[in-house]
Amino acid sequence: MAPNPGDQQFSIEDANRMLPLVRAIVADIVQLASDIEDRQDRLNVVSDRQSERDDLYAEELQQMQHEIDQDEDRLDDFIQELVDLGVELQDAIVGEVDFRTRVDGREVLLCWKLGEAEVSHWHTEDAGFAGRQSLLQGVGSSGDFPSPDVTET
Repeated sequence: MAPNPGDQQFSIEDANRMLPLVRAIVADIVQLASDIEDRQDRLNVVSDRQSERDDLYAEELQQMQHEIDQDEDRLDDFIQELVDLGVELQDAIVGEVDFRTRVDGREVLLCWKLGEAEVSHWHTEDAGFAGRQSLLQGVGSSGDFPSPDVTET
């Protein structure tokens, strides 16, 4: 039985070593997700207008939707490739991913976005990608990146 990909833990080095493959998969995801979104938006506009008329183009509209559905299946396959690697896709349009890790016994997420040269940020699960911090800020003498501040409520 294969381990749950969400249980996989990455060091910074592991995440960066895996980055060429992740970068290629994420680039495919971003391109395809954007294309699907654009085509679905256009199809929705045409379908709304068409429903006001007759079924003159119904077959073409169904074919367009079928092609979009097939591409969504391809997109799911790309996302599954990341899951199989233990990488979590956060945003398919922008290309944001997380790699789980532990620091001082706490789970945090190393994060990377398409276009960045390497994994160089981290965030807590609660803070999300918007709360990410540089790995270089306040690196301790142990070489570990800083422990996240936690506010208990």
